[in-house]
Amino acid sequence: MASFLICLAILIIGYFTYGKVVDNIFAPDDRDTPAVTINDGVDYVVLPEWKLFLIQLLNIAGLGPIFGALTGAEWGPVVYLWITFGTIFAGGVHDYFSGMLSERENGDSISEVTGNYLGPTMKNVMRVFSVILLIMVGTVFAVGPAGLLKTLFANNGVESGILVNSVFWLAIILCYYFIATFVSIDTIIGRIYPIFGVCLIIMAVGVGFGTLTSGKPMPEIWDNFRNMHPNGTPIWSFMFISVACGAISGFHSTQSPLMARCLKSERQGHFVFYGAMVAEGIIALIWAAAGVTLYGVQGLVDVGGGNSTSVYTICQQTMGGIGIALAMLGVIACPITSGDTAFRSARLTIADWFHLDMDNWKTRLGLTIPVLGIGAVLGFGNTLGFIDYSIIWRYFSWTNQTLAMIVLWAASMYLVQNKKNFWITAVPATFMSAVSATYFTMAPECLGLIPALKLNTAVAYPVGIIVAILFLGIFLHAAGKHKTAKA
Repeated sequence: MASFLICLAILIIGYFTYGKVVDNIFAPDDRDTPAVTINDGVDYVVLPEWKLFLIQLLNIAGLGPIFGALTGAEWGPVVYLWITFGTIFAGGVHDYFSGMLSERENGDSISEVTGNYLGPTMKNVMRVFSVILLIMVGTVFAVGPAGLLKTLFANNGVESGILVNSVFWLAIILCYYFIATFVSIDTIIGRIYPIFGVCLIIMAVGVGFGTLTSGKPMPEIWDNFRNMHPNGTPIWSFMFISVACGAISGFHSTQSPLMARCLKSERQGHFVFYGAMVAEGIIALIWAAAGVTLYGVQGLVDVGGGNSTSVYTICQQTMGGIGIALAMLGVIACPITSGDTAFRSARLTIADWFHLDMDNWKTRLGLTIPVLGIGAVLGFGNTLGFIDYSIIWRYFSWTNQTLAMIVLWAASMYLVQNKKNFWITAVPATFMSAVSATYFTMAPECLGLIPALKLNTAVAYPVGIIVAILFLGIFLHAAGKHKTAKA
């Protein structure tokens, strides 16, 4: 219990200390924000700070800090360290700069922002990459809840009819996504997200309190400072990839521009962006602790890590009937609240790409229809068994962290160009370069498809180190050239 409480305290202290250091280095000022200067009543809308925080939390969270943390707990309580220090020194920094740089660039999508600092080639790569990633995320977060709703009614005595039909629920969810993607951000998202955000926080607090008072011993880090995964899966870098949203996630950078367009003041960035990531880290820490305490690492592996079954069971054990209701809300509402903003971000990314005016409802509709149309084709294809989406989804974990790496390198170039301390972003960028390269080299769905490379740490670890050093060298060379050119 002590190691959990220490990590919880470090996360909270980290927000007020290192988070403030990051904020001071960026140096927000009193300039007018895009929400004030552009204010189109659709995507650029001034929202209250508390609402910005809750919407940002739901945008970046979804099921990430729950499912990812429970899966990461398969390696034991050492996962606390990645969640804690990853959140403070990597995830919080990543989310803050992705939001604030977007704000400084008139609320541009992350593909445009990274391109401004890493060049036109990277901008085009990120444009295509982001749209594909966002549509994929939105589709999966439509198919998943549809299946869960079907299961929920089937487990409660409904044997036939539309309530146990995944196609019906998928159609309902996609209709909601269409509306949420098309209308102004404060019409639906600004109204219901704060409610779901509060529910997510209440669920985490309830699980945390229930775990601490369960009477079951909570494993300590210092007694279990080793790889406890029953299958021997390497901690580096599988645990770092699995936790993702609970420590650092590139998906967050696609969501931060949504709130960057709604800030009334730059000084809100510390609370909205860095603060929401710390809150997500706390939620992930609670769920990881619940996993190792109530399930144990073997139990988590047996149940398949983080999924609706493990979440349902933990909520039942920690909060009883109320917990079950919150669990159903969590595993159904949370992915929906990430899915609709994923499609919205895809629309905005395309709009920024082709410089389209989203104030015009016809243009907005012209983008919403094909974006949701592709999602519908993929979603119904998966539900009806024509498309196996699970194989494609495996690549999301790697591409997600690779996106985070790219954003951190872009933030580093921004800091170089503005003569600020670039090491606060360059260090986590280097670290994530090693994580992504190592995972890609030996993961079964990547180069690990080659038998000789599958889980081959003797090859993957040196490759990760070499790639990280190479990327850092390229960055320092570019930084040196920029300083010389300015001299």
